Amino acid sequence: MLCVAAAGAILALAADRFTLEWTHSVTRTQWEESWVAGPEGLHPVEARIAGPGAGMEIPDGAWRVPGGWRYRVQVPPQKLVVLASSGATPSGWRVCAAGQCHDLALAADAPVRMWWGARCA
Repeated sequence: MLCVAAAGAILALAADRFTLEWTHSVTRTQWEESWVAGPEGLHPVEARIAGPGAGMEIPDGAWRVPGGWRYRVQVPPQKLVVLASSGATPSGWRVCAAGQCHDLALAADAPVRMWWGARCA
């Protein structure tokens, strides 16, 4: 089960695949990552971006697609993913799984935490 803790609440999603979306704080371009979740952790596998942003360049091996770039993410599975906020973005994080999307609360002093677990409590 994908567990997401944000703004004092815990969201439990019965899904092993999800996307994570956000808007870059400086360039205001859309970023989206596809993830796989399981007992080994959360693993980003592919990303789609409209273009580079300050501190976030298009990686080597990326290929051009209509509206931007795609690339394979080369990061091992993570037991815990912490999503911070600069407070400069127009919107927060969005998690989509099993055909439903959830906008996560955005607070500079309260990061979003995600993990895989049998129970989220």
